[in-house]
Amino acid sequence: MKLLLIEDNPAMQATLQRSFERRGAQVVVCADGARALDRWRASVPDVVLLDLSLPGVDGLQVLAQARAEGLRTPVLILTARGTVGDRILGLNTGADDYLAKPFDLDELEARVRALVRRAGSESADGLGPAFAGLQADPASGAVYLDGQALELTQREAALLRALLVRPGQAVAKERLLELVFPGDAAVQPEAVEVVAYRLRKRLAGCPVQLVTLRGLGYLLKAAP
Repeated sequence: MKLLLIEDNPAMQATLQRSFERRGAQVVVCADGARALDRWRASVPDVVLLDLSLPGVDGLQVLAQARAEGLRTPVLILTARGTVGDRILGLNTGADDYLAKPFDLDELEARVRALVRRAGSESADGLGPAFAGLQADPASGAVYLDGQALELTQREAALLRALLVRPGQAVAKERLLELVFPGDAAVQPEAVEVVAYRLRKRLAGCPVQLVTLRGLGYLLKAAP
């Protein structure tokens, strides 16, 4: 299990990191709201533990922006703001659970594992993780948008599936070449550009954008 802990209190941060690592989890830590989304995209966690009172950007703003970008990772809010109104606001913004400080570490772990189980059961249909309404079927190779299969060529679908594995993160052109043209050593890297161009046209009007990062590769992001 991989956790992203967004918490600016050093003592709380150290306690939670130590506690979960002792339980076998991998913990990525971020103490700054302004950098939280970058760490979220980069770490691809199973669960996000999010404090609301953060420097730079408030935790609710981080959560709202993450959901707007299509980041669907389960989020458990940890905060001293324990009123009913605060809980409702957090849940309506996109949180999956809420635990007011101070809390029991065993209860926190139980809630985190419940979120992981719930996320696993929601993908029990055999489809991969969803991003901005897009999901890939590992068995057939088809990609669906809100349950409807997209009309894609085999190579366009292969490129989109590769980018859906880590949305928001760049995938190198060389790696995409291996995935889109497997076993074809004669194909040049520029062939990926052609497929990306065609896929970008196919995605016109969809809630995602295919972005070219010169020198780095390609990535998917939620459309503004």
